[in-house]
Amino acid sequence: MGIEAKWKSRGIRVGKLPCGPLDKISDVPGVTVGHCTLADGEVQTGVTALLPHQGDIFHDKVMAASHVINGFGKTTGLVQIDELGTLETPILFTNTLSVGTVETALVKYMLDKNPDICETTGSVNPVVCECNDSGL
Repeated sequence: MGIEAKWKSRGIRVGKLPCGPLDKISDVPGVTVGHCTLADGEVQTGVTALLPHQGDIFHDKVMAASHVINGFGKTTGLVQIDELGTLETPILFTNTLSVGTVETALVKYMLDKNPDICETTGSVNPVVCECNDSGL
């Protein structure tokens, strides 16, 4: 039994809004999640992408905020989210030592989709979060 099921069985609700039919983030209309796993001998890692909607997120930003539970996680982009309250890229999750590489890849992805970035618009704020997989 997963932790959410345990909470529900004990009458504990998290948040005020009702759960979706699958009780997953992808229950939210427009939100999609993608993942790529790299499993090659001792290398066991991957990247997960969360897309808030299927449109042009750079030009159709969504409201966002962040909350840090502990200061050990490596992230990029949270300061601007806290300043402006908007998200303008997918949110990517990867292993600790790949945050910089994934940030660079996300900027390239956004430039491919929006060649006007830094030309006729401001720069892009890539959001990449770390999931420590050092035990794998």
